[in-house]
Amino acid sequence: MIRRKGREIALQILYQKEVANTSLEEAISMYKTYFNIENKKALEFGEELVKGITEKLEFIDNLIRKYVPNWPLERLNLTDKNILRIAIYEFFFKPEIPEVVSINEAVELAKLYGTDDSPAFINGVLDSIYKKELLKTERELK
Repeated sequence: MIRRKGREIALQILYQKEVANTSLEEAISMYKTYFNIENKKALEFGEELVKGITEKLEFIDNLIRKYVPNWPLERLNLTDKNILRIAIYEFFFKPEIPEVVSINEAVELAKLYGTDDSPAFINGVLDSIYKKELLKTERELK
């Protein structure tokens, strides 16, 4: 439950940062000002995700571009793009979280915050990245 709420917080901060064109620090500060988050561990996890995503944004966005080649990143639905960013960050930089959990949580976020097409889109992109990037790497290491 902590991680699910943390992902929601991360999505909201990332969305705000992009829409308001603010710095990461400003987006986090505004979020804390306007939302009374009782679950401090969820807030910490959300902040950790946002900071990590921001640090690894070029890597993450390049993967999105690779697996969604027909859509420029700027034209992607902002919510879908940020849900993908969260899951991809977890795939590559949060090894304690199973990839299947990241995919399922991303689809659940898409159901809550995305369009009718978002869950299938998110699932398809993440499944491709998982199979072609992560499983391939695991096979090569064996």
